[in-house]
Amino acid sequence: MTDPESASPFETQAGGVARLDRSPLQREIQRRVVRILPGLRRLDAGRRELTRRLTGRPHVIDFFHQVDDAYSHLALEAVGPLLERYDIEIRFHLTSPTDRSHVPEPERLARYARRDCAAIAPYYELEFPRDAKSPTPTSITRVERLLAQLTEDSRFLEVALDAGRALWCDDSTELDRLVDRIPSASEAETRSVLEAGSALRARRRHYSGGMFWYAGEWYWGVDRLHHLERRLIQLGTSRHASTTPRFDRPSIDPGTIQNDGRLTLEFFISLRSPYTAMIFDRTIQLAESVGIPVTLRPVMPMVMRGAPVPSAKGLYIMLDSLREAEQLGAPFGNMYDPVGRAVERGFAAWTFARDSGRGTEFLSAFLKAAFAEGRPTGTDDGIRRVLEQAGLSFEAAAPALESEAWRDELEENRQTLYNELGLWGVPSYRLRGPENESDLCVWGQDRLWLVAAEIRRRLGSN
Repeated sequence: MTDPESASPFETQAGGVARLDRSPLQREIQRRVVRILPGLRRLDAGRRELTRRLTGRPHVIDFFHQVDDAYSHLALEAVGPLLERYDIEIRFHLTSPTDRSHVPEPERLARYARRDCAAIAPYYELEFPRDAKSPTPTSITRVERLLAQLTEDSRFLEVALDAGRALWCDDSTELDRLVDRIPSASEAETRSVLEAGSALRARRRHYSGGMFWYAGEWYWGVDRLHHLERRLIQLGTSRHASTTPRFDRPSIDPGTIQNDGRLTLEFFISLRSPYTAMIFDRTIQLAESVGIPVTLRPVMPMVMRGAPVPSAKGLYIMLDSLREAEQLGAPFGNMYDPVGRAVERGFAAWTFARDSGRGTEFLSAFLKAAFAEGRPTGTDDGIRRVLEQAGLSFEAAAPALESEAWRDELEENRQTLYNELGLWGVPSYRLRGPENESDLCVWGQDRLWLVAAEIRRRLGSN
């Protein structure tokens, strides 16, 4: 899973709502800063590795574990294989849930996380119960107290895994056994450990559970371990000859059997979502390759709906977007932020493009201009170029650019995303059909492989 549309780290304040419009100069400064971020990241990684070698320190990874977070538990399941495969040390920290400014829908996220972890675990040869329920506050507290005085103990991983499995399987007997066998910390001691872990996470500018931190860079859960593993392999820490990460992301392979009319795909996108920009064309190509019709369902960017995007979150999302796009081989990173009026005119133009039979081409051209080509999309010249690249006339589209009719449709799409799919960010997918199958509803560009795998299964490909 990914976060929703990014807010630029250069336009927000902690807990605040991003401003919707900025001057061309401000956007150009932002574009240039984003362009140099990968180079700065590489320089920082090189500096840290040189320091490590000069001081003789081992490769140490910090893992921030949030007991009631399903993604944290699934990531914890991956720690053992990592330790077997690489010459590394892992330090464990307990953290508390973050605030609503960083996670605006904590209850919905928790429900989705359980469902999502159960869906992806088998593909990584990990385990997470398919029928996991929300753990009770009492059980969460018991596990936190059990682990609080083990963070520097060699038993932490074993106990944390046993306790987590008991927690997510609602196995009170096993949890009782663990608590009886291992002394628990006091409430005050537990609170102190949680505060220390959360404070360290905040100092390193993150906010989520299930996070790995290595030498200045964050990796979220199982989904980003392939980035960490490639870095470790490059540094020569692998104990094996293989250069393929143990937790490499599954390939995006829908198989070769053509759709017979049973399957349809709904694709929820935004014009200000970097994750949408990097996966848009790949999604359309995947569906076309097996003859699945795609319904495009745009929604207003979250930041333009008043959602707060603190600076730490914005910075992480942008850095993560850059490395995700690089791994996908998608053109990305030369960004001229379309937030504000450009997005609104873009959606107005999209309705014209769709009615002209060029809706997909328009969205593709707009996202490329905004996220890969560094071109303004809010000016008449900018939107003209996008329209022309989509095979449309600016003069013919001009009357539609001032229309507000698109707002009702986007709000209807948002309501569908929220109420029917149980999601709130983009890109999101709903794969429907055949009639005897439940809808597959997933969120994130890092779930297109799961959509493809489900297409392959439902169409009967091997």
